[in-house]
Amino acid sequence: MAQPEQWQLEGSAAELYERSLVPAITALWAADLVDRAAPLSDERVLAVACGTGVVARSAAERMGSGQVVGLDINTGMLAVARPLPRGAGPCIEWHEGSALEMPFPASTFDLVLCQLGLQFFPDRSSALREMFRVLVPHGRLALSVFSAIENTPAAKALADALDRHLGPGASATKRSEHSLADADELYRLVAGAGFRQVTIHTTTQNIRFPSSKEYVRLQLAATPRRKMLVDRPEGSAAIDPDVRRSKPVPQSRERCNLIETAIGLLLPED
Repeated sequence: MAQPEQWQLEGSAAELYERSLVPAITALWAADLVDRAAPLSDERVLAVACGTGVVARSAAERMGSGQVVGLDINTGMLAVARPLPRGAGPCIEWHEGSALEMPFPASTFDLVLCQLGLQFFPDRSSALREMFRVLVPHGRLALSVFSAIENTPAAKALADALDRHLGPGASATKRSEHSLADADELYRLVAGAGFRQVTIHTTTQNIRFPSSKEYVRLQLAATPRRKMLVDRPEGSAAIDPDVRRSKPVPQSRERCNLIETAIGLLLPED
């Protein structure tokens, strides 16, 4: 049996994630990933680790016609994804399941998309082999993962503050978001799964929140780190000053500006 993926949300956290973190962060990365992958009308597209569906919806809007499928192991995320307006393009099919054991026959899809998810899989090689298996010959894989946490000063400051104020290891989930930051390792993984013509590029996005306090609140309340606040409700107030002092880019009293970097792959199957 496949092990569960590591980044999981429960209860209202998934709704808060969709309402707050998707427009602020993941929608920007989704637009970039879909633009680079360039799904075509009438193609069959799979979004792996789809979460609340921002990549699947972006692909569907771009395609106009075809088939779009979203796959995620998290029941709460899919419960939020299903009723959301899909916009233009084909209807989206939502499936609950693991990236390590996908419930699809071989050679089902023309394009597989995976945004900021591969780093969380307990067996990355197995997940990539599954992506390869469900692609048709000459199909395409486009994925992204975060680069080193040092490239996002606010994230680094948040991780350090979690350990400082909530105890050693409190930042493990946050740091795991950046655990596949080595481009050479990424290349070896995808090439080892059978992909060829691998192209790797680095992209930087400017992320904005109303304030550093709001950034900290959402990073705790709308992520798996939410559980930490049950026993330490004062944690958010203690962490905010540390993040504010990181000053990743010029700040104002009204906004918290961040820079995030991701490594992306566009991988045609040979």
